[in-house]
Amino acid sequence: MRAEPPGPRHEWLDDEAGPVVRPYAVTGGRVASAAGDFDLVAFVLATRDTDPHDHPHLHPEHRHLVALAVEPVSVAELAAHLDLAVGVVRVLLGDLLTGGLVTVHEPSSTAFLPDDNILKAVANGLRAL
Repeated sequence: MRAEPPGPRHEWLDDEAGPVVRPYAVTGGRVASAAGDFDLVAFVLATRDTDPHDHPHLHPEHRHLVALAVEPVSVAELAAHLDLAVGVVRVLLGDLLTGGLVTVHEPSSTAFLPDDNILKAVANGLRAL
């Protein structure tokens, strides 16, 4: 039997909702990753011999990230799968990266993008059609 919390029962909280955990509780109050910021389209891949069960200090969210990263997956997709804010996922990925449990492959530099003047000329040409 489940004990009722003290105080009035909220209508928005029911038995189907399960435990409500705030994002800052998942990250231990951290708002930035110690390993830096990860691009939304950066690909995450679990290292070959990674078994998250060998690391008892990991939270369930860490373990879930490692399980999802068995195949390359983007940071944005990980956030969607875990139903967590991207900032929270970035902090958790920083933990995993520092622990050597995942590798992160950032997209190539934006130095190869076309010049703004070229893009404006193309847009003007399309408008003229």
